Amino acid sequence: MNKMFAVIKREYLQAVRKKMFMFMTLFFPVLMAALFVLPGLMIARGLGDKKVAVIDGTGALRSAFSHHLGPAIPDPKKALGGGRRAELPQSLDVEYVDANGQRDLNAAAGPYLERLNADKSSNRRFDAVLLIPANAFEGNDAKMTFYSRSSTDLFSQERLGSIANRAIQRQRLTARGIDANVVDTLTREVPVDSVQLSKSGEQKKGGEANFIIGFIFAGLLIIPSFIYGLETMRGIVQEKSERIVEVLVSSMSPRELLTGKIMGVAAVGLTQVTVWLTIIAIAGTFGAASAMVAGFNVTQFLRPMVFVYFALFFILGYLSFVCIYAIAGAACNTDKEAQQLVAPIQMVMMLPWFVMFAIITNPDSTFSVALSLMPVYGPITMFVRTLVSEPPVWHVLVSIGVSILTIMGFFYVTAKIFRVGILSYGKRPTIPELWRWLKVA
Repeated sequence: MNKMFAVIKREYLQAVRKKMFMFMTLFFPVLMAALFVLPGLMIARGLGDKKVAVIDGTGALRSAFSHHLGPAIPDPKKALGGGRRAELPQSLDVEYVDANGQRDLNAAAGPYLERLNADKSSNRRFDAVLLIPANAFEGNDAKMTFYSRSSTDLFSQERLGSIANRAIQRQRLTARGIDANVVDTLTREVPVDSVQLSKSGEQKKGGEANFIIGFIFAGLLIIPSFIYGLETMRGIVQEKSERIVEVLVSSMSPRELLTGKIMGVAAVGLTQVTVWLTIIAIAGTFGAASAMVAGFNVTQFLRPMVFVYFALFFILGYLSFVCIYAIAGAACNTDKEAQQLVAPIQMVMMLPWFVMFAIITNPDSTFSVALSLMPVYGPITMFVRTLVSEPPVWHVLVSIGVSILTIMGFFYVTAKIFRVGILSYGKRPTIPELWRWLKVA
């Protein structure tokens, strides 16, 4: 037992003294948050100012396009959410062309289409051209045409199309005797406020914040398990290739060595996760006051059970994953061989991350419930379910029980293969050979 604790101590101290460990411990939550914030900022910057031409075959939409279209909503996160993409954080410098009476709209648009490919430094260059047909008010088969240098300039296309359609609908109703101000009042959109109703009747703020926080916590749960699983695999491969493992097993059993390595790296991961949760709690505490003034209750995400569940399911998830990496390390002689062996298995293990959107948006679906009660997938899926909804207590208990039994089974198999594999050299074993190792160990 003392020798096993010596291995745990060595693995723990060797990891926590690395500069990369300290960097990732302090800045990984920031990197995870940036992963969700930066895309919105990049979209806002990428949209920028664009110069467009609107060729109007009706000649009746000048008022909608005769001015500089600035961003109605400067916050890209609010603009991209819901049905308000016509108000994206993008400025459009519109050159309106009255093409009413033109027989061939495409011919009238020809000079403007040529300016799409003008020199970038030229003031004549357009980023997009929108053609509005002459029969836009009456024609059932009327279609607007959007020209752009990029086939994926969807934001400009949707915004220009939305503005044109709103103006067309407004004039249609006005032509039928409805006052323009009444039209604006009748067509005004009503925002939707998302509220989660708990089983006890408590109302909690829902919506996009729940979605983002669910993804961040899921990332904090799953990514360290894979990182430290790989560290365990590489450590075993290194000790095996340098013949250090032969000295170690001469003074302790392979099971003690395996247990020491797994528990040592698990302690490293738990230390890191504890620091992350502390940072999140401190940041949440300082931000809670201002958030509550804005009507956002931060305490629903920072309640004590979130931290308890996170620590519990992190340990269960880590121990479920690390056994597979330990088998790869014991069976292979180089990092490359081990990565080739574990890569397809790793893809299967990451299934909860690939379907995280479905789990977060519908945590009580048959698929989410089944995944949360399955071996390997249970810890990650069940934690996310406890974060965004209120699963029955027996679901949580069954998930924990299944995970514990899975870990015991994995550890039994890993110990047997580890016992033979750490002293086996040469080519990488095949699956049938691993099965024979399991039987003879």
